[in-house]
Amino acid sequence: MKTRLIALAAMAALGSGSALAQKAGDWQVGAGWLHFAPQDSSKPLTFTSPVAAVVPGSGASVGSSDTLGLNLTYFVDSHWAVEGVLGVPPKFKLQGEGTLAPIGELGNARQWSPTILAKYYFNDGDAKFRPYVGLGATYVWYSDVNLTPGLQGALASRIGLPASALSATTAKLDSSFAAVFNLGVAYQFDPHWGMAFSVSYIPLRTTAKLTTTARGVPVANSEASLKLNPIVPYLAVTYKF
Repeated sequence: MKTRLIALAAMAALGSGSALAQKAGDWQVGAGWLHFAPQDSSKPLTFTSPVAAVVPGSGASVGSSDTLGLNLTYFVDSHWAVEGVLGVPPKFKLQGEGTLAPIGELGNARQWSPTILAKYYFNDGDAKFRPYVGLGATYVWYSDVNLTPGLQGALASRIGLPASALSATTAKLDSSFAAVFNLGVAYQFDPHWGMAFSVSYIPLRTTAKLTTTARGVPVANSEASLKLNPIVPYLAVTYKF
């Protein structure tokens, strides 16, 4: 009788382990906190027309931002997986530095950066705790780009527009592909529910291209290059099915 009970307990333990297993064909969804922390630097604001000129000592910095992240993972086998990550587009604020510091906030924009990763999970598929590494790519573009009245006034003054002129400045940010380097850990509570924490690094840069108009007529163009290079922590609750 005792031998039979031991055998049944062993079978139950094996069964519970296999139920936790991440195996070929499994899908997993996740949602949680996605944080963007730019490790930024910038080049001086430069007028490209009507006369090429650099605004001495000018610079800008990008603030960090938080948003809701969503991910979907497909396990090719117990170790390899493909994951797509998308966040609700976070809003970033651009602050003036150097000679632009007195202006304060220069503008803001929303960033779209859907990402795809190839991930390798360590430990066996039935382990509760599994570190992983990932490598992938993202395509980044920007929407809702707005410049503050302070920056627009400074640009108008810089090119000598009279106070009475109806001037305005608009901006566009270049879109681009970028590599994504990722590492993290996953913990499985039961056959379905788990948690994951990862940190990604994205070598990312963009160029802001500004057009200043007076009474609707373009009178000047300027640009500034920004190196963003964000570190992106992601903490998510996951569900496997």
